[in-house]
Amino acid sequence: MKRQKFQLFLSLIALVAILATSCSKKTATPLANSLFTTNPSPLELVGTKVPVTINGRFPAKWFDKNTTVVVTPVLKYSGGEALGTSYTYQGEKVAGNGTVINYESGNPITLRSEFDYSPAMKKSELFLRFDFSRGGKTVAGFPDVKIADGVIATQALANAATTTPAVAPDAFQRIIKETYDADIMFLIQQAELRSSELNSSNLAAWKDLVKEAEENDRKNINVEVSAYASPDGGLDLNEKLAEKREQNTTNYLSKEFKKKNIDTEINAKYTAQDWDGFQKLVQASSLQDKDLVLRVLSMYPDTETREKEIKNISAVYSDLAETILPKLRRSRLIANVEVIGKTDEELKKAAASDLTGLSVEELLYAANLDGVSKEKVYTYVTQKFPNDYRGWNNLGAYYYQNKQTPKAVQAFNKAAEVSSRAPEASMNQALLSLADGNTAKAEQLLGNAAGASSLGEALGLLYLQKGDYNKAVQSFGDAQTNNAALAQVLTKNYNKAQQTLNAIADKDATTYYLSAIVAARTNNTSGVVGNLRSALDKGISVADVLNDIEFAKFLTNSDVKNMLIK
Repeated sequence: MKRQKFQLFLSLIALVAILATSCSKKTATPLANSLFTTNPSPLELVGTKVPVTINGRFPAKWFDKNTTVVVTPVLKYSGGEALGTSYTYQGEKVAGNGTVINYESGNPITLRSEFDYSPAMKKSELFLRFDFSRGGKTVAGFPDVKIADGVIATQALANAATTTPAVAPDAFQRIIKETYDADIMFLIQQAELRSSELNSSNLAAWKDLVKEAEENDRKNINVEVSAYASPDGGLDLNEKLAEKREQNTTNYLSKEFKKKNIDTEINAKYTAQDWDGFQKLVQASSLQDKDLVLRVLSMYPDTETREKEIKNISAVYSDLAETILPKLRRSRLIANVEVIGKTDEELKKAAASDLTGLSVEELLYAANLDGVSKEKVYTYVTQKFPNDYRGWNNLGAYYYQNKQTPKAVQAFNKAAEVSSRAPEASMNQALLSLADGNTAKAEQLLGNAAGASSLGEALGLLYLQKGDYNKAVQSFGDAQTNNAALAQVLTKNYNKAQQTLNAIADKDATTYYLSAIVAARTNNTSGVVGNLRSALDKGISVADVLNDIEFAKFLTNSDVKNMLIK
């Protein structure tokens, strides 16, 4: 009898368990994926993240009053899955901190999440995972609900390797203008040339310089004479005096040039009262009351009044007459020399044979001439001028553009070591950081790169990687690069993007791939096929095409797929 009662007891326990399970399964009826939408749809890479906002609802009488549900977005891809932000919801009879869901009417829900991007996510699916608990116990067996397909990862086409590195400029000038002067001084109210002035070492050196320049095939020269009188003595007197000083000086130079066989024109002029020179000398002087004199000059534009007022300041005027005015009684001789530099052909010839005779500016200029080995010239610059950061930086730029990254890193680091404030070195180090995905370090380095060539390209790439596409477009400006076109695609300016891509002279696989994306987004099937074929020919893999949601609707057409993949 006891045995029968015990068996009856076990049967009752089993029945309760079956009823409980039945009840739990009823609570966990799978939700239709039509109850949920995602924004964006499909998901899209922004910066280094894949953000998503999921809107949905729990329908009426679905959410059991005694149940807690944790909902987690899950992005599943080959080889793994990524979990988003979990949200906790609870029935009306549950004591907890979750969002309460009304049993009779149900509730709308919004889940915001983001995933750290991995390239494998290009071919992926977004699910919602529901974890049920009731009475502190987990209820298993509820399936994940698929709500979206894949990730558009077009932004990942941004490429630091194709960004133009900053090249430090040379200061080479084909024609260098130089000016040399000498003064012939005169006694007060006199215009005669004194032998002490004509025999001065300063004037002799000036004449020798004119002679050397006139005989040098790489120099052009012209001479000016400017004769002056000091502002004292009245305008009429000074007019005649300055004119006579100019005539005497010009006649003297003409004779000297004839004796030395110097064939150059002399351009002469005179200034009756040198108030400008007077003001400059007063400003540079240590006169006790110079501010008073300068105030008189500013108050009285009339020359006679000026002279009168200055002479009225008797204590000051005696100092002026002794220290300032004698320096204004002069003829100034000016030799304007144009030094003509080497031609491009001469520089190319030297670069191919003997670099030792070239200046650093000539070397840096010659490195950019057609047919010249940049590596050879820049390497020589680093050896002969090791403390000039430009040689190191430009050698690094050469290595960077030729995919010799380790050598580029060493050269850029050396450039920054030689000159920590060099904008080009900072920008190029920023490119290395962007290639590694380190946008924080790159942004810091770019803050020190003002004035570097191609800075706009580097900033555009930074903003692309940060997901700020409008700023990227502004930074790229009129640049005709894949990265610039990519920014235009991501801001949905497809006409401009295609214009940029068409203008790229050296089109690569990415150029055609971006053109295919433009065609896909504008429903141009032939454009998709033609550009993808070109991209495949230049190295884009078939797997990249098949896994890219940009082309998903076109690849459902077997004819299109067969044309692409043979």
